Amino acid sequence: MSVQDSTNAWLAANYDQLVAWRRHIHQHPELGRQEFDTTQFVASRLADAGLNPKVLPGGTGLTCDFGQEHGPRIALRADMDALPMAERTGLPFASSTPGVAHACGHDGHTAVLLGAGLALASVPALPVGVRLLFQPAEELMPGGAIDAIAAGALNGVSRIFALHCDPRLEVGKVAIRPGPITSAADQVEITLHSPGGHTSRPHLTGDLVYALGTLITGVPGILSRRLDPRNSTVMVWGAVNAGVAANAIPQTGSIAGTIRTASREAWVAMEELVREIVASLLAPLQVQYGVHYRRGVPPVVNESVSTRIFTHAIEAIGPDVLTDTRQSGGGEDFSWYLEDVPGAMARLGVWPGVGPQLDLHQPTFDLDERALGVGVQVFANIVEQSVGL
Repeated sequence: MSVQDSTNAWLAANYDQLVAWRRHIHQHPELGRQEFDTTQFVASRLADAGLNPKVLPGGTGLTCDFGQEHGPRIALRADMDALPMAERTGLPFASSTPGVAHACGHDGHTAVLLGAGLALASVPALPVGVRLLFQPAEELMPGGAIDAIAAGALNGVSRIFALHCDPRLEVGKVAIRPGPITSAADQVEITLHSPGGHTSRPHLTGDLVYALGTLITGVPGILSRRLDPRNSTVMVWGAVNAGVAANAIPQTGSIAGTIRTASREAWVAMEELVREIVASLLAPLQVQYGVHYRRGVPPVVNESVSTRIFTHAIEAIGPDVLTDTRQSGGGEDFSWYLEDVPGAMARLGVWPGVGPQLDLHQPTFDLDERALGVGVQVFANIVEQSVGL
């Protein structure tokens, strides 16, 4: 029996259990680097199947190897953490943890990889080695991928693959593209200080609010002139704070925002460029400043051979499953793995096909659970398609 046939047989016998796992994880979300119960939930089910899961050093996240001991080993990755936000789905299995919710689909990712692992473990002789990688803390900066790599999660791995929920894509569809599929995402916060003073005499002090306004419009504007527009670089301020009185120039203020780019080369140079622009804009304004720049993640860049393997794995499910996708402006720390080994990420359709297309990170986000079986099939097919590559 082929890997695909074995997987389909496993799904036919265990689909309800797969859904139940997802609902349990959804109802009991845990924040990044706190996924202790989720880790044990997954580890217990793998151990019950006769596998040997190994928890990562921080106590959250785990790896599990099986299949061929010699030759190529394929890693399949899922992220496990939830977001610090309240859920408002009204589901009977909604989050039971106040202020924490699986609003990004990581509950689905974890259930899919657990199902794929158990389905693959039921195959008498896998053609390649497999490593399941359940990663913590994807939503944090720096993300848990860096911790996993430091713990040896990529040792002996030939290629790595991942799926991510896409609420804009109909269930039953899986999308992939070669090259960049996500963007780099950094955060910047700028704090300003001045002596303050009366708004009738701005020439006697540093006009801090004016300086903030100069940065708010100037930094994104100058970036758009210094970077190739084909890089799709977008800077957006999300917070600005200063002052309490209409007739008083404040002494302190701050702005914070994100910078996203589709280009790895632009990402590498971004911090130095931002610091240069801020210094130039503030030089004539007599205010002191500090720049706190937090580098996030590089873009996920799908490697060509891994993309071809993924494409064949999707096509093997059926003739109408594979579809195309555009590069996202979001960031994903799966990119750190691709700095070390080739791999690819695809988008798993989770929209029911009717009703609103809710976005990720919304408190009302939910996924069509029919996507779980599709995800299991794709992961299993990747293992079968990886023979000889």
